[in-house]
Amino acid sequence: MAVDPVLCSAADSLLVVIDIQPRLAEAMPEEESKSMLDNTAMLLQAAGQLDIPALATEQYPKGLGTTSPELLGLLPQGATPLPKTGFSCFCAEGFETAIKNTRRSQIIIAGQETHVCVLQTVFDFLLQGYQVFVVEDAVCSRDPEHKIYALERMRQAGAVVTCGESVLFEWLRDANHPKFKSLAQLIR
Repeated sequence: MAVDPVLCSAADSLLVVIDIQPRLAEAMPEEESKSMLDNTAMLLQAAGQLDIPALATEQYPKGLGTTSPELLGLLPQGATPLPKTGFSCFCAEGFETAIKNTRRSQIIIAGQETHVCVLQTVFDFLLQGYQVFVVEDAVCSRDPEHKIYALERMRQAGAVVTCGESVLFEWLRDANHPKFKSLAQLIR
């Protein structure tokens, strides 16, 4: 019996950007950090053009600073990153309400660190019955092995591990989509 694969749907997706702050990103391997920033920016731009809501969090902004400026400007109008000190995004005041208000069932995850804040947030989403897609080229950890093990743990728990380009083309589904040409340029 064939099982339909789970694909991202623009109508059902919510993009969650977890703690992408410069002071934290400086501790990441340079190539991993650049990939995370570039792919998160691509996803935010695509989400903006496709009317997909996006939320962001900041881990202890008093000590780690605010969201990276290049991403802050890509968040939807009026979207202010939610500060937190707990590792799961569900610890941020207003986060759970904001998620529920979107009425979206698929959560697309980007952020850092994969084995701490990303992992704990993903597990909380899974516990509540959401379909979770972790964008492997839009997450990172200080130690690349920690990222590998965290991705495997999330996969075993039921999250889909994917890449930014896959998410983009799943949101579009067809080269005849009115936004195809402008969004395809984001990956070039």
